[in-house]
This record gives sequence, C-alpha cells and structure tokens, in this order.
Amino acid sequence: MMAQATRDAPLEGTRPKGTQTEREATEHVREMFSRIAPRYDFLNHLLSFSLDYGWRRHAAQRFERELRRPEARVLDLCCGTGDLTLALNRERARVIGDEGARRMPVIGCDFARPMLELAQVKAKNQEHAAVFMAADAMNLPFPDGSFDLATSAFGFRNLVNYEEGLREIARVLKPGGRLGILECSQPTGPMAGIFRFYFQRVLPIVGGAISGSGEAYAYLPSSVEKFPSGSELAALMEKTGFGDVRVESWNFGSVLLHTATRKQG
Repeated sequence: MMAQATRDAPLEGTRPKGTQTEREATEHVREMFSRIAPRYDFLNHLLSFSLDYGWRRHAAQRFERELRRPEARVLDLCCGTGDLTLALNRERARVIGDEGARRMPVIGCDFARPMLELAQVKAKNQEHAAVFMAADAMNLPFPDGSFDLATSAFGFRNLVNYEEGLREIARVLKPGGRLGILECSQPTGPMAGIFRFYFQRVLPIVGGAISGSGEAYAYLPSSVEKFPSGSELAALMEKTGFGDVRVESWNFGSVLLHTATRKQG
C-alpha cells in the first residue's frame, strides 16, 4: 500500500463546514445523511461505477473465520442503508453452508433513522435475518465485550472523534475480537491526478444535482482529504487497543480496508 505523507495537524474527527464542536458536527452529519437517504444507494452505485458492491463483498470475505461460527456476534457500525450488513449476512450463510441454519443475526446500527428505514425495507425484500437499530457509534448501547466482529464501510470517516470512536469499538469487542474499517482514501502515483479531478470536480456536481444536496457531495471529497492516511489510521488503531493491524489497498489506493484484532486484556 502507498501511504500518504503524515500530516502535522491533529487527527480529530470530521468537522463539516460551519461546525465548531463535536456536538455541532454530529448533528450536522446526522441531518445531512438523513436528507440524502432517498438517493443514497443510487448515487453510491452510480458514482463508484458499481464497484462498491465488490468492495463490500471482498471486505466481508476477510472475516470468514468469525462468520463461520453461528454463535458469533457481529456489529456493523455506521451501516447506512445496510449494504455491508447484508453482505456480511450473505457471506455468513455461504461459509456456514446452510442458509436456513440458526445463527446470530448481524446487527447494523446508524444514527440517521431515514437510512435505517431503507435498510429495513431492503433486508425484508431480500429475506435477510439482519437487525437494524438506531445508535451513535460514539456511544454504543452495548455492554463491554459484546461482539466478536465489528465493521464499518464508508462511515467511520464521519465520526466526530476518530480516537474515541476506536476506543468505543474496542470497548464493545471481546478480547481477540476483530475489526474491519473500509474507507475512501487519496491515491498516490499516476492515478492521483485523475482521482482528484473526478472526486473534487465531477462527483460533487453529479451527486449534488441528483440528490438535491450540493453540500453533502461537496462534504464527501473534503472529508476524504482530511481523513487519516492508511498509515495514520493504522497507528491510531494500535494506540487504541488493537493489534495485528493490516491494510489492503484497492482501486489504485482510493479504497483501503484496515483489519485489526482487539488486544487481550
């Protein structure tokens, strides 16, 4: 993986334009994603040229060991409309080898209720045994050591405090539990210029026109630009109770998958 250069600014969390405090940022992000929920799936697939299906599927496949256990508890954070939640559920059925086998449902949580409503409809239509609930990833309503696996796809970037978010995930994971974070990144090398042009010029115009929210699709490239690089996020994971941190780079470095294990004790 080609990492970005380490920055001098502190790694805090998302700060949409016009917000100063974590509380303001949280409410702003919640309102923004609630507003674009009706067009969210369509735009995700359109703007990624439908590559996002494969990224989520490949991410789910990295956790075959955990998903193979019917009793393992799985949490998908910042789940949006539930695409990774359902990909994990499909992968679990595949590795167990019996779609009708009794197994713990994958739990998807998000703090934007309109997103969850769409996820619930999608799960019902696809006959998935997934459970969706409203919860803020910064303050999860679960006891310590509740889960064997926690994941997030393209949502961790929106947390208002990355370090505290990782500590909260570590809290709800069992020692030895696994974490997977799939996120956008800024590639380096020959594709960097093309990526920047598309992400900063094309995507905000197309996304804003279709969703009716230019702000939301201007926020996307801005949030990716400010998000920790692959090496920075890996170091932060090590700092907050995780070990065996690994980084996979996909799509010319524009998408990264971080996997890690909750340290014992």
